[in-house]
Amino acid sequence: MVLVPQGRKVFPRLTVEENLLLGGYCQGARWKAAEQLFEPIFEYFPRLRERRRQPAGRLSGGDQQMLVIGRGMLARPKVMLVDEMSLGLAPKAVTTLFEMIVQVNRDQGTTFVLVEQAASVLSIASRAYLIQKGRVAYEGDAERLLSEVDVLRGAYLGHNSRQTTAPGPSRLSPGTRRG
Repeated sequence: MVLVPQGRKVFPRLTVEENLLLGGYCQGARWKAAEQLFEPIFEYFPRLRERRRQPAGRLSGGDQQMLVIGRGMLARPKVMLVDEMSLGLAPKAVTTLFEMIVQVNRDQGTTFVLVEQAASVLSIASRAYLIQKGRVAYEGDAERLLSEVDVLRGAYLGHNSRQTTAPGPSRLSPGTRRG
């Protein structure tokens, strides 16, 4: 399991390659095999290949986010937890990151758990949990939540809306707590 924390935690004075090498360290990464090690990351993120010798602190926010996700991928996790991936990024960068996550999930089977405030993440998610005031307001199919305009409007704009939960044993009502 790998955590990609909020805030694009790159090592700013190290190059893109050096940042990536740190991600592969637990897998025994060494400079003499770095090219082979980095190739899958560069396939998903060609912009990182172009900037491989540039200090990470000089990358755009979107490129830094690609770098920290790529660095995490080098640990070959089964699960990658990504906190606020889209925070402060241009819509085009967010779209690129979403496409990459879908592709990595297909290619490698890596499960991504995304903590996001942007409802656009629902377009790539299979499950969704909507938390309001510290409680689970929705748990279920992401596509269904995306279609529940009243629930989303209530969550994002603070309007009173009907409570929605997915059918089946995983349902939660507004006052239910898991014990």
